[in-house]
Amino acid sequence: MKTSDLFVKALENEGVEYIFGIPGEENLDFLDSLQGSSIKLILTRHEQGAGFMAATYGRLTGKPGVCLATLGPGATNFITPAAYAQLGGMPMLMITGQKPIKSSKQGQFQIVDIVTMMRPITKFTKQVVHGGTISALVRESFRIAMEERPGAVHLELPEDIAAEDAEEYLYKVAPTRRPDADELAINNAVKMIQQAKRPLLLIGAGANRKRSSRALTEFINKTGIPFFNTQMGKGVIDERHNAYLGTAALSDHDFLHCAIDRADLVINVGHDVIEKPPFFMSDGGPKVIHVNFSPAQIDAVYFPQLDVVGDIATSVTKFTAELVPEEHWDFDYFYRVKDEVKSRLSKYSKDERFPLLPQSAVDVIREELDEDGIVTLDNGVYKVWFARNYLCYQNNSLLLDNALATMGAGLPSAMLAKLINPDKKVISVCGDGGFMMNSQEMETAVRIGLDLVVIILNDNAYGMIKWKQEGMGFNNFGLDYNNPDFVKYAESYGAKGYRPESHAEFKSILNEALESKGVHLIELAVDYSLNHSILNEGLKEKICIL
Repeated sequence: MKTSDLFVKALENEGVEYIFGIPGEENLDFLDSLQGSSIKLILTRHEQGAGFMAATYGRLTGKPGVCLATLGPGATNFITPAAYAQLGGMPMLMITGQKPIKSSKQGQFQIVDIVTMMRPITKFTKQVVHGGTISALVRESFRIAMEERPGAVHLELPEDIAAEDAEEYLYKVAPTRRPDADELAINNAVKMIQQAKRPLLLIGAGANRKRSSRALTEFINKTGIPFFNTQMGKGVIDERHNAYLGTAALSDHDFLHCAIDRADLVINVGHDVIEKPPFFMSDGGPKVIHVNFSPAQIDAVYFPQLDVVGDIATSVTKFTAELVPEEHWDFDYFYRVKDEVKSRLSKYSKDERFPLLPQSAVDVIREELDEDGIVTLDNGVYKVWFARNYLCYQNNSLLLDNALATMGAGLPSAMLAKLINPDKKVISVCGDGGFMMNSQEMETAVRIGLDLVVIILNDNAYGMIKWKQEGMGFNNFGLDYNNPDFVKYAESYGAKGYRPESHAEFKSILNEALESKGVHLIELAVDYSLNHSILNEGLKEKICIL
């Protein structure tokens, strides 16, 4: 068989369901081999969309998503999704084409050294130079992509190698067992927790990737230790739990940080320094136990006193078995902070002014969406409000990026979430700036028959940077623009467009869209005028309750 045939069979052997991408002429043998395959090709309108969909597949399933592009500009368009997957801990395989490597009559036309370019932002990158190596390279790529920390891998398949004959041989996919933490580390952690007076539990993105939700819930139920989470740790524990204090949407100075500052121990489960810090460590502050698949990466604001390295769920289960609630544990202050946080966050959630405040938009979306519904966010200032105000009832029910924090990923992420969860309601929330970076994927969503709701929070500006600009005392300059008519834009793709003009109308339209088939786009005017006074001025002036 052709090497491209064997490549496809090797992908089938790994359980690949979809390949997202835009083929070029250098991929034609591979494309031909896909025709008789069980793998479904999802043709996108930009390689970024394909990459973001593949990365999100990895995020939600734990198995590498696969995306395909041609050489040169097709491959370079994978750079941002590669970084998105690598920093976010999402397993993904990128396949790119290349001109013939044994003989070529086109000089350096479109030639870029993609393998070298990919090296700093992937876990593994390799050019296929012989058909006989393809099965081993695919197996190794999948192993590396899934190994903690998960991330991006890349294989380049030159045109002449794809057409070569290869002998069929596939490697058996062997399960991998992650090692358990050292017993001494477990015992030391248990001792630190028992001796602490005000321990707190922090849940990060690493706990969202694997089977940690049940173990952490049992830990909290037995010990009563209150918890908070990072942005990418939202939903690991149902946030309606009485012990939930809030989400560290900011790195410091939020009301939640009053509780962190009063703690004498933080049990930090699944966090790594790639995610924006949920708090800053300092000498004299709370001690930290780092519980993760790998040791802590030390930097100026994160230097734990103990590493518990091994399978997270197993480590937490062992903590639960050994710990007995201590009479000297004192959580009273934490719950007073929780009441303060709840009071502060609810202040504008029912405000019906129009354009809507972001707090009000978050409240409507949470109220209208099912318990198991999924919200994906692009990147913008509204991400802070969702992290602080949106309660997650299940893991991976709020997909946001707090690692690369790229714009343009929100819509493709929602498309993938709906593709593999057809029975769940999915909403993509984008700023007008981020939406326009990959808005062409609306055509893909309509073409493949998704039932999807897209909400554009429109302020005709790059609102996140305007907020930062104001907070740093700069003049308002260089960040405003004009937008298309988003309703007509949606309709031009065959989607349905809406432009509500009141709080009540938005709520009614959202309910209708969620209950209807097809792709629905809601252009929602948003009012960010209070961001500065609340998040900059107000938090700086806050006084922690006594």
